[in-house]
Amino acid sequence: MRHRNVGNSPSANSAIGTIATGNRYIGRFAPSPTGPLHFGSLVAAVASYLQARAHSGLWLLRIEDIDPPREQPGATKLILDALETYGFEWDGEVIYQSKTAAAHDAALQSLLERGLAYPCGCSRRDLADVARGPLGTIYPGTCRDGCSSKETAIRIRTNDEPISFVDALQGNQTQRLESESGDFIIRRRDGLVAYQLAVVVDDELEGVTEIVRGIDIMESTQRQIWLQQLLGYSSPKYAHVPVITHPNGDKLSKLTGAPGIPQENPQPILVEALIALRQDPPADLDASSVYDIWQWAITNWKLETLRGLTAVKSAILHANILTDTPKMP
Repeated sequence: MRHRNVGNSPSANSAIGTIATGNRYIGRFAPSPTGPLHFGSLVAAVASYLQARAHSGLWLLRIEDIDPPREQPGATKLILDALETYGFEWDGEVIYQSKTAAAHDAALQSLLERGLAYPCGCSRRDLADVARGPLGTIYPGTCRDGCSSKETAIRIRTNDEPISFVDALQGNQTQRLESESGDFIIRRRDGLVAYQLAVVVDDELEGVTEIVRGIDIMESTQRQIWLQQLLGYSSPKYAHVPVITHPNGDKLSKLTGAPGIPQENPQPILVEALIALRQDPPADLDASSVYDIWQWAITNWKLETLRGLTAVKSAILHANILTDTPKMP
């Protein structure tokens, strides 16, 4: 497995072992094993990797394997193999989110014991006629004062005070959670921890200082900041990079038929990722080794070229370089 030894850096014990702390930059890439790595995910990974390396920081790799019903057998191996083929070197061992379940549970219990969260028996049918907003169903608080259902989710209490952050690329972002989403779920009815809580707990455990990810996740940020505040965590910085889209404007994703990136001849795809990130690589860079491509990219990385961009159409979908893609076993 391709990873760097973090050596004798200042460290602290955490759920992932020993990681560097102090004032050092720590970034991360956190894919879910729901299919092979596609070009849109590669672009997000390249951005987070370059931001970490340009800051002489650490780059952690976390597999978010906490939703078994959505996971695909063999997907984790395909993702790890692709990242190795494309020359990524993560610091320390691969982190598996499922291994920090005890920390998720402890955070959940803390919120319940302090009255900041509560059981909710509402089904999707119960909420079918409830108002919707940009963040989805606006939960009306039906179970805030208690419920008698045997099968319950857990929701976090919200209020309508504005929660704001300044995104490095998208500027000031503000939400009022109570009126825009209502109290949101942190543990599902099937007993699985919800994404919002798990990601907040794990980023804290791993000491992440900046999160570079796709803009399609940006609307979750205020909910994560709210949980950070309630749990007494510090908030990392955020930079949300544009999503890659099909020529018709649809986001490139597994749901829209995005193929996995090929495992052979990675140089042209890696350079196309740099082009999508507006890095203006030399015309002949794809003739270089993967190592040399990364060295050029780290030396010349400019996050600010993406400022204000929300979407980039993928030119490579018109070419044939994505035809030889990995298949699920």
